Amino acid sequence: MASRKYITSLRRLIGSCLVAGIVVFGIVFYQVWRQSGIDEAQPADVIVVLGAAQYWGRPSPVLKARLDHALDLYRRELAPRIIATGGQGPGAKFSEGEVSRRYLSENGVPAEYVSVESSGQSTMQSTAAVAEMMDQMQLTSCIVVSDDYHIHRAKKMLEEHGLTVYGSPRGAPAEGNAWARYKRLAREAASYILWRVGIRV
Repeated sequence: MASRKYITSLRRLIGSCLVAGIVVFGIVFYQVWRQSGIDEAQPADVIVVLGAAQYWGRPSPVLKARLDHALDLYRRELAPRIIATGGQGPGAKFSEGEVSRRYLSENGVPAEYVSVESSGQSTMQSTAAVAEMMDQMQLTSCIVVSDDYHIHRAKKMLEEHGLTVYGSPRGAPAEGNAWARYKRLAREAASYILWRVGIRV
């Protein structure tokens, strides 16, 4: 009898945990989705462009779209300088940050107004490095540029360092159909939850 009660209680506990997990995931998924559709761009100290793949020294289509969006913000004079992030992948000759700086310079941003964070291999590493750079430069606010589904997590990570952050997703929608978009949003929601509970991915 006691064992049956124990099993019943255990099942209820597991069921409650599953329900709570689904609720939390649903809330975070909604937050990620909602943030993906908001452009908060406004005057700030700096524009932060999160890295993406580069091909043989040239930005990939995704990275180019992010950089073009950052250029638009810069030309609108919403911030006087840009920080480009992204490390160097295995076998690559250039870091994403370096490729981004060259692209920005080729498109009219003076090199002295572009700083590079080239050590990060993840969003968490890059945002932490950016926060340190901004602290050294005595900057306190930024516009973060990335793909729409990525803005929520990147913004929260930067805010964790005491910064004022405005999210501004790149203008072009992320590639793929609606199902692919929902999968990206779900993956971001999961990544954000793991980060919040201390699992660094």
